[in-house]
Amino acid sequence: MIDALAGETRIVLKASYSPTVGSMFQPTGFPDLGAAEFDRPGPDGRTTKALLVESVQSLTNHLESTAWDSANERPEAGIAGLPYVEVRASDGDGFLTSSRLDPHRLAGAYVRNSSLNGTGMVDVVIKRLGLQKGVPLDWRRAYEGIFQLDPMCLVHGVFFSDPKWKDFGNPKVRRAVTAVMEAHGVRPVVSGGVKRDDVNPTKGENRTSAEGYGFVPFGRTEYTAEEIELGVAVDIEQMRGYGLDDAKAGLLLAVALWELRTLLDRPLRLRTACDLDLDTIEVRRPSGWELPSADDLAARIADSDVTFDTPVHSTRLG
Repeated sequence: MIDALAGETRIVLKASYSPTVGSMFQPTGFPDLGAAEFDRPGPDGRTTKALLVESVQSLTNHLESTAWDSANERPEAGIAGLPYVEVRASDGDGFLTSSRLDPHRLAGAYVRNSSLNGTGMVDVVIKRLGLQKGVPLDWRRAYEGIFQLDPMCLVHGVFFSDPKWKDFGNPKVRRAVTAVMEAHGVRPVVSGGVKRDDVNPTKGENRTSAEGYGFVPFGRTEYTAEEIELGVAVDIEQMRGYGLDDAKAGLLLAVALWELRTLLDRPLRLRTACDLDLDTIEVRRPSGWELPSADDLAARIADSDVTFDTPVHSTRLG
């Protein structure tokens, strides 16, 4: 697949969405900030009111979630053959988390504080990535080591920022896939409601709104928009730059596109009052290229001749 895009550095596309029900939607919000509104410059020099519907980091989580079967605590069938690290309880067989679920992936607290066959995961990572004190980082070896532990970290990034890795330069891999959702031409819709208490509406000792009693009015702000746009960039150049062979680089690209295609094919309900339908997909780069179907991409992944040490590195926490 990398060969088919020879000479291309990015895949860039735009997907347009609209609310599934009605005209309003609830954007992402931030503590002490609320909704992230901003002025968007236009080609004529004028600005329009715009809004962040979903952040880069949150959309990364949504992309990763397409690859995880939460009900069965395992990867989706389409990428079941790819390695990852799962963490289980030391005093039993209970599943806790994995490098596909932890926000910091291979560098997450539960992963790094677990052990694999009696060896702490910090030491396992140091050995797999070829890290040495006082020696410049061999990035090609490090990328190969990450690939063998969990190739998703080369798609969505990983930062070994813990002090335990500081003597080795705290290796960091940036995201190869970036996605953000914005709304343009937005207007606020202010409404509200009330939490009812039909049992005993009067206040009393230990019976106030702080305890959840009584009638509690509230306000809320949602938005309408002229357009809601999901923008995505897949950095092919970065994937080539890992120094992996063509089969491995092609597998990374296929996995990244499979996640993206799967996200686009599914209903997109980002939060309680943000349920969106896909309207159109426009590939901006490369010209004339079309995003393959999820089934075609899954077949490419399944037919890959890349081999791994083991599909699951099962570790113990304790």
